[in-house]
Amino acid sequence: MARRSVHDEQPAPRRRSPAKTPEERESQLVAKSLNLIERQIDEGSISSTVLAIYAKAGTERDKLEKDRLRNENAVLIKKLETMEAAIDVKNLMEDALSVFRGYSGDTSGQDDDDDDSY
Repeated sequence: MARRSVHDEQPAPRRRSPAKTPEERESQLVAKSLNLIERQIDEGSISSTVLAIYAKAGTERDKLEKDRLRNENAVLIKKLETMEAAIDVKNLMEDALSVFRGYSGDTSGQDDDDDDSY
């Protein structure tokens, strides 16, 4: 069987449409970077620094750290939702108290001089 050269193994680069947002551009650059790193690993030309970074990224400790960060984010989101709900409850209570004041005859927000006019 004939041995293939490095150029035979590489697929023709796909043309992508230009990124419309910074997030899309970042995603494209990350994909290109990962493709280059994979190719360098296959060719044995990857730097020891990049290899160490990716080796560390595959450890159980790194996975646990990512899980911890996700959980912290979830807790922060719940705290924010709780604060927003507390504000809503406060507004509802203020509205209810103003309605109850109206039922009880408390007219602290109105002029008392209007009753003396007749």
